[in-house]
Amino acid sequence: MVEEQEKLEKKDKIPIEKEEKSKKKENKSKKKKIIIIAIIIAIIVLAGILSTVFALVNSKSDKVLSGITINNVEVGGKTKEEIKTLLEEKINTKKTEDVVVKTNQQTADGGEYKGIISFEQLQLNYKLDEAIDKAYNVGRDSNIFIDNFNIIKNYFVKNNIEIPFEYDNDELTKQIDTINGQIPGAVVESSYDIDKEESELIITRGKAGLEVDEETLKQEVENEIKNVESAEKEIQISTRNKEPDPIDLDKIYSEIHTEAKDAYYTKDPFTLYPHVDGVDFAISMEEAKKLLEEVKDEYVIPLKITHPKITTDKIGSEAFPDLLGEFTTYYNGGDTNRTTNLRLASNKINNTVIMPGETFSYNKVVGKRTVAAGYKEAATYAGGKVVDDIGGGICQITSTLYNAVIFANLDIVSRSNHQFVPSYVKAGRDATVVYGAIDFKFKNTRKYPIQIKSTVSGGVARVAIFGIKEETEYEIKIETKITGSIPMQTKYEDDATLEQGKEKVVQKGHNGTYSEAYKVMYLNGKVVSRTLLSKDKYNQMTTIIKRGTKGVVTTPPVTETPPEQPATPTEPTTPTEPEQPETPATDPETPTEPEKDQTNEIG
Repeated sequence: MVEEQEKLEKKDKIPIEKEEKSKKKENKSKKKKIIIIAIIIAIIVLAGILSTVFALVNSKSDKVLSGITINNVEVGGKTKEEIKTLLEEKINTKKTEDVVVKTNQQTADGGEYKGIISFEQLQLNYKLDEAIDKAYNVGRDSNIFIDNFNIIKNYFVKNNIEIPFEYDNDELTKQIDTINGQIPGAVVESSYDIDKEESELIITRGKAGLEVDEETLKQEVENEIKNVESAEKEIQISTRNKEPDPIDLDKIYSEIHTEAKDAYYTKDPFTLYPHVDGVDFAISMEEAKKLLEEVKDEYVIPLKITHPKITTDKIGSEAFPDLLGEFTTYYNGGDTNRTTNLRLASNKINNTVIMPGETFSYNKVVGKRTVAAGYKEAATYAGGKVVDDIGGGICQITSTLYNAVIFANLDIVSRSNHQFVPSYVKAGRDATVVYGAIDFKFKNTRKYPIQIKSTVSGGVARVAIFGIKEETEYEIKIETKITGSIPMQTKYEDDATLEQGKEKVVQKGHNGTYSEAYKVMYLNGKVVSRTLLSKDKYNQMTTIIKRGTKGVVTTPPVTETPPEQPATPTEPTTPTEPEQPETPATDPETPTEPEKDQTNEIG
């Protein structure tokens, strides 16, 4: 019985011991939790105290928090003034950059196409003060709790502030349009031309080709604008295949259909109303559309042209009494084909009247250069070489007009430079055109109508702009400077008709050129503005030498290229002493002095 009693007592004692041990563990666990909570509270309180101290210190400091960047430039620990000095220097450099754009497509001579996006012409405007204020206000612009949070967050998360910016979107679009017209294999849109002498509407079907992905290129350009730390760089152009837009005959008809109207003008105030030729289809719309069903390069639709009794050029000089600007270039009158082309283009633009606010299009006025229109084959630039092509040389009239327009203080809407420096004007003073791809346009921004007078005679091409002078007239000069060069290449081609050891130069080359042109306006002999007209790149012209191989095995052509020497603009970035700036002649019958030839008379 005693043993059984002891066993029962032991059984009762075991649960009690277990319960006591469990309570001890719970107590220890509670103590640990209390200690951990106390530590966490202490840390939070300490962090709050420290961040509050940081916030108070930061509010009294005149420096930006450490770890903050503006356009990825470290500005932490600097004052507003220090940041502005640092970033203004970078921004001013960025504003004058040229970004080279290129494609994978090769040019006809095997070279790589490269174009330029000029930031200076984009007129970049960085809102630097806005970005600096935003950086400075981090940890200062709210209540102490939010400021504390932002201060602590700034130590663990990168805080990059971007500078808001603006640029001339129309100018960027214009530069991209120029590149679109220059890239190898570019798409050619359908176009039309009215031949009033033949009473015909000539529609040219476009050709499929490449076009620049404009939105992608704009985004690349914007990324480069943001990257204020970068040096000048190259952007690979993204292109895509494009079919030309379908020919819309209804749209064409709505654009050309007009009723004949006489020209007239009124006085007090002077207002000119130019004549309008009546234009209509000589056949029905259904018949015209049926002509377009056949797939071919060119369509001719007969027109009914009605001429008014009084045309604008018959009004007389009293409507255009003042010479506003002129320019003269020179040509070889012995080259009859080229001279013919110059005269045809000159006659097309002669007597053209442009109303205030109206835009002149060279391609629209001159029309397509065809054999049917009387144009001859003459030397021009194509694919890196000098070749004969229909209408060769008419860009001399474009370039002459371009300079006259600048001297008349009119706005340039669209202008592109040649592949190579032409002979009749200096680098930066030319304007090339390609029908259906590259146009020269300008806008009459004056108060009154203007009239173009163009003549080609005796080796002299002259374009003058006439109109009515305004209250304030400026003296205009054009300054140009060469900012870099591209080494010339020499290419040897085997010729089995020449004796071995003999050589014959078939194309004389020259270096390529980087140039800048500025329009400088004077009032009472003082400079009131200097505006960048363009930054241009002219390719090097390859010297081609025929090498005699008569009697020996021929070898592939060899091109010798000097070591690459990247052209960098010289200092200063704006000209200070221009080299003989041109001014318009005051006497309409007194041409300016001819400029020295820089290449053969081509382009």
